Amino acid sequence: MPVPFADLQLQYQTIRSEIDGAIASVIRDNAFIRGCYVDAFEREFEAAVDVKHCVSCANGTDALYLAMAALKVKPGDEVITTAHSWISTSAMITHAGATVVFCDTDGATFTIEPAAIEAAITPRTVGIIPVHLYGQPADMDAIMAIARKHKLWVVEDCAQAHLARYKGQQVGTFGTAATYSFYPGKNLGAMGDAGAVVTNDERLAEHMTMLARHGGLVKHQHYIEGINSRLDGMQAAILSAKLPHLAQWTEARQNAAKVYDAGLNQIEDVVVPQVAPDRTHVYHLYTIRHPRRDALAAHLNANGVQTAINYPTALPFLAAYARFGHRSEQFPNASSDQGKILSLPMFAEITRAQQDEIIDLVRKF
Repeated sequence: MPVPFADLQLQYQTIRSEIDGAIASVIRDNAFIRGCYVDAFEREFEAAVDVKHCVSCANGTDALYLAMAALKVKPGDEVITTAHSWISTSAMITHAGATVVFCDTDGATFTIEPAAIEAAITPRTVGIIPVHLYGQPADMDAIMAIARKHKLWVVEDCAQAHLARYKGQQVGTFGTAATYSFYPGKNLGAMGDAGAVVTNDERLAEHMTMLARHGGLVKHQHYIEGINSRLDGMQAAILSAKLPHLAQWTEARQNAAKVYDAGLNQIEDVVVPQVAPDRTHVYHLYTIRHPRRDALAAHLNANGVQTAINYPTALPFLAAYARFGHRSEQFPNASSDQGKILSLPMFAEITRAQQDEIIDLVRKF
């Protein structure tokens, strides 16, 4: 049975009338740039993730840049982040003007290792960007303790972790600010690019808003030199239509993960995702480890099951960072994982029959 990696068309069909109505409303009101639909989504998202201020923007990459630019990152500064993530996390550190410093992951959860953070701190370190990778929170107690000790800011990268919790508290509410992506395949996805940065700091929110809107809060009044990074009205309306379903979709993903866990956990060589105590995983991705990952992926793909590798090269070993001369032994966990990780189909509407098919194919392999 063919199984897609994700099925955005199926999600659309389940709430088609709501999505079509949202799009029609934006067209009727000519509210394409900024306007009431963007304002409404910002307020709704603030409530959903338990923060005071949401600054919407064009995408999750811009959200990272806006946060660091508002925190006045400058040349000579160092910002610490994980060795295992999408390149947006590290690239925006560079574009904001700082030097990126990579840390290894903890070997179980794919999230940044707090002990490695502490070891990487220098007099030039100004901040930490933990990534709640695949939908599991990083160890925020340890990270925040390190940040307080060394007087560092923390920007949480929540691009894959909408509604995830650490010890009952929403991710995105621990640090100075947090960034979100609403790329179409995310747990809360637009039908195009979209993003947001959230914070409880009113002054920081105002600065990020100005940065995202050509340096002002009102058109033709420019207080600083900003950029053009706007969430358009169409995407905002679509996100508002989807947001009430997010909790239900998250629960469906978690239930699907339990099916995978039960079926795959006893299969030789398969390591299912490990969830640390007091962390709520929202399973943007369900990523296993296998020593013959490429062969397993080929086997599944040959039988109609789409898979993905997130991410096949750890950040320190990309050509973009060849200037640092990083070695595998500096990041043993991230280095090992890059050849073993495989993401299986995961979406809220996945059926038990589809999952049973995948589990049976893995077992036969």
